[in-house]
Amino acid sequence: MTGGVDSARVDAPDRRAGTLPWLRTAGSTLVDEAGVEVRLRGVGIGGWLNMENFITGYPATESLHRRALRDRLGRERYERLLGSLLDNFFADADAAFVASLGFNAVRIPLNYHHLEDDMRPGELLPGCFERLDRAVASCARHGVYSVIDLHALPGGQNYHWHSDNRFHAPLLFDHRDFQDRTVALWRSIAEHFRHEPAVAGYNLINEPADPEGRRLVALHDRLVREIRDVDPRHTVFLDGNHYAQEFGDFGEPAENAVYALHQYPVPGSARGGDYPGVSGGVRYDREAVERQFLERTTYMREHDVPAWVGEFGPVYSRDPRVDAMRHRLLADQIEIYEAAGAGWSLWTYKDIGVQGLVSARPDSPWMARTASVRAKKERLGADSWGMTGSGVADLVAPIVARMAQEMPGLDPYPFGLQGHVELLVRNILFAEPLAVEFADALAEVDDDELDALGASFALDACGRDDELCEIVARRDESGPRR
Repeated sequence: MTGGVDSARVDAPDRRAGTLPWLRTAGSTLVDEAGVEVRLRGVGIGGWLNMENFITGYPATESLHRRALRDRLGRERYERLLGSLLDNFFADADAAFVASLGFNAVRIPLNYHHLEDDMRPGELLPGCFERLDRAVASCARHGVYSVIDLHALPGGQNYHWHSDNRFHAPLLFDHRDFQDRTVALWRSIAEHFRHEPAVAGYNLINEPADPEGRRLVALHDRLVREIRDVDPRHTVFLDGNHYAQEFGDFGEPAENAVYALHQYPVPGSARGGDYPGVSGGVRYDREAVERQFLERTTYMREHDVPAWVGEFGPVYSRDPRVDAMRHRLLADQIEIYEAAGAGWSLWTYKDIGVQGLVSARPDSPWMARTASVRAKKERLGADSWGMTGSGVADLVAPIVARMAQEMPGLDPYPFGLQGHVELLVRNILFAEPLAVEFADALAEVDDDELDALGASFALDACGRDDELCEIVARRDESGPRR
């Protein structure tokens, strides 16, 4: 497939949303049209055009969540609820707030299901770019660039829920059909935005996990060629393999490309220990975090190309002692990135109180309606990102022990035996049936409450973590910055 998705239907007017200058790479930096360095500092808008279970609280994958809601609410009421949620989650007021923190970029994760239906591959859905266009325009009005991030790809590019993958295997790399669809989708995105300088660039594959490595490199090479065929000007952002951590197979860098890593040190995870201190048998302090960052950016320094930390940020516990340490970890990371001249994008902007700068209030209609099923979800550990899983350790541990006994040396890619078992038990076996219970919690409401459920995520209805906002806004700005 060399053409875009139903490309004849994609118009190409100049949709310039603001006055932001075009960006391109120059050595290890991004520069504008005048050659002035522009370091992208921003935040990811997770949970919006790519939903994630810890961000809005549902169990399992976005596709399963949406299917359960359609089944329980009926299509018309389902579309009303989701329309309210999507309209409120990121609006012009949010773009203004992001800009008020001194950010000049947002990373917008996108699920391919917003562009095409699996039953009609190759055809763009009517109006599929409308919300994305509005977001780009709003951000540009406030001086904020957008990075378009394909976060969930056909077939799944990694093993986890955040790629909307129900099959715990990255089928994208096993099937040419899925790769062809991905190429066609990116051609369509590039055709649509090729005249838009407010789009800083295209983040082609979020957190890929190809056990062989070489297939990711080949797909990246193909995507860059196809995008440049219709849009030679925009920068591409290329995540490393193994969830944006490894670049050893990448070879020579692409022209006008930024290389993106993600860094989530263990002390910032749901089960992390003290910081500074020991987590998982390893001591972490600022020097250890910096060493990890330098290891992951070796490729960028060796090839004199820009490094961009596309995701980072701790999970918060609501325990003041623990969260004080995680705030320190966050501040250390930002200082490390600033000193290295790397751009960065915090994960994430808005959620239900796990990582967000802004969160739905506990007494909001959404949180109140879903409280019971979210409590059950926590008991079952059916969220491997925001929950410890301690309530099901008695079930998981014997499986891990038995497999280790029967299959000595077993070390499944990408996160070992413990991670493999927890993925299957917590994120699939327990999480999938809970998707129906979550939908049940939202089903028996009238239309006004459907609207109110989505409006729970409007900025003026949310709470703001002032201390967290202060940390991300407080940084050394002595160097070049736009």
